[in-house]
Amino acid sequence: MINRRHIRVKVMQSVYAMQQSQSDNIVKEEKFLKNSIQKMYDLYVLNLQLVVEVQKLANKKIALSKKKMLATKEELNPNTKFIDNKLINLLNESVSLEGYTELNQLNFWELDNEYVNIILDELQKSDLYKKYMSTVEDSYHIDKAFVIEFFREIIAPNEKLADYFEDKMISWVDDIPFVNTWIIKSLNKQKPQNPFILGGLYKDSEDKQFASNLFTKTVLHQHKYQDDIIEKTPNWEADRIADIDMIIIKMAITEFLHFPSIPSRVTINEYIELAKDYSTNKSGYFINGVLDKLAKDYLASDKMVKIGRGLL
Repeated sequence: MINRRHIRVKVMQSVYAMQQSQSDNIVKEEKFLKNSIQKMYDLYVLNLQLVVEVQKLANKKIALSKKKMLATKEELNPNTKFIDNKLINLLNESVSLEGYTELNQLNFWELDNEYVNIILDELQKSDLYKKYMSTVEDSYHIDKAFVIEFFREIIAPNEKLADYFEDKMISWVDDIPFVNTWIIKSLNKQKPQNPFILGGLYKDSEDKQFASNLFTKTVLHQHKYQDDIIEKTPNWEADRIADIDMIIIKMAITEFLHFPSIPSRVTINEYIELAKDYSTNKSGYFINGVLDKLAKDYLASDKMVKIGRGLL
């Protein structure tokens, strides 16, 4: 499921896109934000489905090899360890995975099956595959460990696949690392006796509402923050502050003033990390200093009110 750090990333990107397009249609832009987050779920499902399609292709090739006129002994009696993999079979039998794929018309691997071929070819050439296929032990534990490493070593770092996803949706570039981690966690948690069921996109309704509220409150109130930011950056002209840094600071102020249940220190730490990942090398230090000063002032003037113990 999506966590609050990545929700903040998506909101930051949406605020930035809204500013760059000079749009003032907040309803339209909020809808775009929600769609962008929902598309992460599509990416998650597509990667899981890719694992299944690779197994299906391997099975198809085995069946074709058996029908060859001069089939070898090995082709007539193939090693079926991969196509019998217990975890992949749970994915293949998953009603929720198949249902979501069909409902949202995620037939990518039918239309672009060359990527299934690319992944299968790379897998079968790998030491990981050769070691797994020669393993005598037949257990769910062995199968699961293999699938996780298959995804981690073969699918996740594949550059052709990453380029393909980027062509399909530009925002997936930033989502891929998060989705990859999400998939590995999902595979790790899967039990052999349970059917595979897709989890929710959000942890709860509060997180879902957090995304909308953070975006709308930042956009609606950001003009009010300008004087406070200028006061805390006396050595900087406003137009010298990087666009992303300014958005990050305004989002953090929004959390200070409009999200009483989020500790101010949590807000500061989260936006420092965002600055490190998405802005300049020195942005983390700059934003830390600005937000620390703002938090102290808001607290002293009672503008910032946090509910509960230890929330400052």
